[in-house]
Amino acid sequence: MGHPFHYLLKLGYAQPVNMLQIRPLGAWLESHWRSAHLYVQRCLFKKPVKGWHRNLCTTSTRCSKNRRVGYKRNISEKKLSRHFVDHRKVYLVAGKGGDGITCFHSEPRKVFGGPDGGNGGDGGHIVLKVDQHTKSLSTVLPVYRGISGEKGGSKNCYGAAGECIYIKVPIGTVVKEDCKVVADLNQHGDEYVAAYGGAGGKGNRFFLDNDNRAPTTATQGEPGQEKVLHLELKTMAHAGMVGFPNAGKSSLLRAISNAKPAVAPYPFTTLNPHVGIVRYENYEQVAVADIPGIIKGAHENRGLGLSFLRHIERCRFLLYVLDLSVSEPWTQLQDLKHELDQYEDRLSQRPHAIIGNKLDLPQSRRNLPLLKERVEHRVIPLSALTGENLEELLLHLKELYDDYVKTAEAQRLKPMKW
Repeated sequence: MGHPFHYLLKLGYAQPVNMLQIRPLGAWLESHWRSAHLYVQRCLFKKPVKGWHRNLCTTSTRCSKNRRVGYKRNISEKKLSRHFVDHRKVYLVAGKGGDGITCFHSEPRKVFGGPDGGNGGDGGHIVLKVDQHTKSLSTVLPVYRGISGEKGGSKNCYGAAGECIYIKVPIGTVVKEDCKVVADLNQHGDEYVAAYGGAGGKGNRFFLDNDNRAPTTATQGEPGQEKVLHLELKTMAHAGMVGFPNAGKSSLLRAISNAKPAVAPYPFTTLNPHVGIVRYENYEQVAVADIPGIIKGAHENRGLGLSFLRHIERCRFLLYVLDLSVSEPWTQLQDLKHELDQYEDRLSQRPHAIIGNKLDLPQSRRNLPLLKERVEHRVIPLSALTGENLEELLLHLKELYDDYVKTAEAQRLKPMKW
């Protein structure tokens, strides 16, 4: 029998026809010429038709599924506060050392083989390691127990030492023990051995000497260190925005960076510090931290004062964000400096810039000249909502960053790079 396509031409199926007219013919072709069936259907119907087989190709645009691109959902500030943890109490128990054993060498035709009991392996340490991809202490567990070393073996074999346990912590983690700072982890890759593992015990081979040729003494491994540490996270950023609640700090961070902190017309919208990156030429990046709003008496731990103020300690320079729409906005600057100095001496004397926000409101334009008269330092008026005069802030921010880099290099210190 000839080719099935020639047979169809004899029948007159030269144009597209109804599927019901050739269904018996299609079943017959499928059972005899499966390879030709798909080709015939493409010629008749001029469109791809599913054949007898299953298309397994996933790289073809015709056969692959139209998959939606997954985007990260915007997490609300309330849900984000559950994941962001800036302090943690940790109980650590390092690994116990392995025990030494008592054993004598046994071999045919060798009666007095002597002691050959090996020493036990050392217990594993517990190490805190800084990871730049870790942004919170939420992944730190409350209890860690180290891996114990294995006991010694015969033929003077030493036991295997326990592996170290590494705990990933974010940059800017402060380790405290009994209210004393024992470690300050500021750079990526820094390590601190929080708890040392116990030493392995000695086998009877260790006690062999001229006076005792057949010792039967073996010691047990020492227990590992037990510690209770307090971990505190202090946000590492070049600039820290300081201001009273509802001053527009989160809106300003949204305007100058890609950060997406929550914004709402009520105070204490921001419950956790957010860090945004401002990019400049030559791949320079300046990290700006949005510190939650500070109230009067924050240095006395009113509200969440101390938990907010500790994130300002690591900032190299400050950005005072004032609300120009309120009456006497210069009093906000005085109160902010007072709270910072009460928390840490001369904290407000760091390089800073004064920002007058909400310039788009009529009352703000009337208060701006009064603020410049009361304040000796330079005032940068802007509107985070409309983007008015943001260029002046970005240029001044770059000047503060360049001055910080020069000062650090003059003191032979490594400037913080984000």
